[in-house]
Amino acid sequence: MARIFRFVRDGVVLVALLILLVLIAAKLDQSADRVIRGPFYAIDGDTLSAAGERLRLLGIDAPELDQTCKDGRGGRWECGKESRRLLARLTADARTECLGRDRDRYRRLLVRCHAGPENINAALVRRGLAIASGRYAEEQVAARRERQGLWAGDFESPRDWRASRDMTDDPTPLDAFMDWVRGMVNRE
Repeated sequence: MARIFRFVRDGVVLVALLILLVLIAAKLDQSADRVIRGPFYAIDGDTLSAAGERLRLLGIDAPELDQTCKDGRGGRWECGKESRRLLARLTADARTECLGRDRDRYRRLLVRCHAGPENINAALVRRGLAIASGRYAEEQVAARRERQGLWAGDFESPRDWRASRDMTDDPTPLDAFMDWVRGMVNRE
């Protein structure tokens, strides 16, 4: 019995050390961030185009362009188009730059964007026009509490909306885990 316990304990320690090594290696690789400056074109609420690149905002999921939502009175509004409009306004600032190094499975550069001191990824969540995927949880709590954007009425999560139309681009469990690791390493 003691032998099994030691084997399990050693396995847990080994896994913890491997995770720690991955985090350290990712942190040391910070200098590899690529900087992209505008002009930017908002493709949808969480995807940009600039300098011949497609950029996917890291840590958020915005409504799809054709997605509609219900407002507080039950009326429909074009939440996908509104999310794109906000992203276009936020990235119109001449100081806007996006930083990233990893790519998703569609080869889009995964980025964090800023216009001066404003974190654009966080702003989309804070204004209720994107859902946080872990990293911007505080902004989402505030948007929900204040009934901003999507939270003012009823909506189908972008992930569920895509799934109901066979447009799923959901990450594999490994991709989701690596996104989480990147989010923890790149915390601002």
